[in-house]
Amino acid sequence: MSMLFTPLTLRTVTFRNRVFASPMCQYSSNDGLPSDWHLVHLGSRAVGGAGLVMVEATAVSPTGRISPDDSGIWSDEHAEAFKPIARFIREQGAVPGIQLAHAGRKASTDAPWSGGKPLSLDERGWQPLAPSPVPFDSGYPVPRELSETEMSEIEEQFSAATRRAQAAGFQVVEIHMAHGYLLHEFLSPLSNHRTDDFGGSLENRFRFPLRIAKAVREAWPGDLPLFVRISSMDWVEGGWDLGQSVLLARRLKILGVDLIDCSAGFVIPDEPIPSGPGFQVPFAAAIRKELAIPTGAVGCITDPAQAEQIIAIGQADAVFLARQMLRDPYWPLHAARSLGVDIPWPNQYMRAKI
Repeated sequence: MSMLFTPLTLRTVTFRNRVFASPMCQYSSNDGLPSDWHLVHLGSRAVGGAGLVMVEATAVSPTGRISPDDSGIWSDEHAEAFKPIARFIREQGAVPGIQLAHAGRKASTDAPWSGGKPLSLDERGWQPLAPSPVPFDSGYPVPRELSETEMSEIEEQFSAATRRAQAAGFQVVEIHMAHGYLLHEFLSPLSNHRTDDFGGSLENRFRFPLRIAKAVREAWPGDLPLFVRISSMDWVEGGWDLGQSVLLARRLKILGVDLIDCSAGFVIPDEPIPSGPGFQVPFAAAIRKELAIPTGAVGCITDPAQAEQIIAIGQADAVFLARQMLRDPYWPLHAARSLGVDIPWPNQYMRAKI
């Protein structure tokens, strides 16, 4: 019996297995609108057997995009464009999810294959926003420090994006609080230098991200699950760490968050990240054990036996696959065979199931 291929139920949503396709930026949208690329890219992972297929970091406002080519959901037109994608994912037996995001001071950059450099105003760029006027790195623009009025506007943007996600047919919303983007920037003392009620103490640094979580939970139907992706630590002394992540996750659980997606890092450049197979799994295990809340493990999970062990010994409730799912959209089908599990294949592909 494989634990990786047992169903997982959160609220009223049942995932057919514990293999989740991570949100992975495609830099292939026009004015935030998903394209045929997204339908094929995301649809392939659903056809390939994933339990959850998550749309990339999707901006709640134009200035919240990482690049000008990121997806967004700041208008009803965007919600309409996502409808056929969410519908196709669901028709293949997977759960459609979407990650809502604001890039903060890491906004207004080029696509990775074009160098990923910051874009000036005459290069399709814009003024980034952040908790504090501290650039991400040399060569990056100084972001504008958010006023409390602007923070309230972003809160409403997250709420509106959540309602549009429901209208588009998604069954899971994930709030992006990781990887050095806006909400992680508020949490980490490395990027949050504010001296008002939103900076300094841990409680103050919690304040705005928790406001966003509360607003999203209230806007999202009570029968549908809400995830939050966090960076469990910053990998540098004096930064955000696992102990603070546990405290944050406790507060998120109280607000009605159903799963903590445990990543790490990227709030500052050149972090000494000790990457290796399953290197972030202990974060998911620690939060799950401490708080009895479902967690997702992510990062260098590539082998079926490795993924099976993570679930079987209770380190996490699901594994999020990113690069491995890019390499092989049908990884769940192949992993099930490797583990000796017979799972359904799409009827159109049955002739290849030998």
